[in-house]
Amino acid sequence: MGLLKRFFNTNPLPPAATVAEERLLPCPVCAAPCASLDWVDFNKNCEGSQGPKLGNSGILVEYVLCDDCGFCFAPEFARWTFRDFEQRIYNEDYELVDPEYKKVRPEGNAEMLHQLLGSARINHLDYGGGSGLLSDRLREKGWNSRTYDPFVQRQVNLKDLGTFDLVTSFEVFEHVPDIDSLFSNLMGLVKADGLIFFSTLLSDGEIARGRPLTWWYAAPRNGHITLFSAKSLRSSLGKRGFQLASANANLHLAYRSVPAWARHLLPAA
Repeated sequence: MGLLKRFFNTNPLPPAATVAEERLLPCPVCAAPCASLDWVDFNKNCEGSQGPKLGNSGILVEYVLCDDCGFCFAPEFARWTFRDFEQRIYNEDYELVDPEYKKVRPEGNAEMLHQLLGSARINHLDYGGGSGLLSDRLREKGWNSRTYDPFVQRQVNLKDLGTFDLVTSFEVFEHVPDIDSLFSNLMGLVKADGLIFFSTLLSDGEIARGRPLTWWYAAPRNGHITLFSAKSLRSSLGKRGFQLASANANLHLAYRSVPAWARHLLPAA
């Protein structure tokens, strides 16, 4: 935690008393005006009481809420560079607040995909796949799978990757400050009859105007800075020509049409 303390001591945000002035920002999803919802300490993380006690950083992070579509986001992070994220969030302490990201989650997601789709002859890309462990495990099972992570492979031109039958993106949406770029990238990578299979926890019932932002998933120390409601997610995809199907509040499919190899995932399609 020493690196964090040194960094933030030299780059403090103003205390709550000076930053709580009302301001309206356009919603990145529907363009409606968004007002401040709450301020939380930067060290708020998903592990909460189950993880290490980080203590308060003394740095407040603002989240704003769109009352029209329910989209919630932390606007400060739109100004951050890759280096800012590396130093402040995805540093050597990140595993303290997300102990499953290196091994448990990618291996579990690879097993889930294989159980759902078996050895379907599809071309697969894991978008935001970090070290590539998920794709490694799928290739061991005979899949044609590769990884692309815009944070890791910054010099790769997306156009050189081609298009894919299946694009997965697990625990990515909530980390991205620029959702237009995220959706543009994903839409350009999936075939016209392909699927985007992704996870992000929806905020319905968890976030409301006039209530403190105590939801565990709203966690700046984890980089959870973009929080979708069902309406805002459906709207984001719909205006780009995609339909949304959700297995639950966390697992989702985006598609234009359902390919034969995935019809069992959407029986009514």
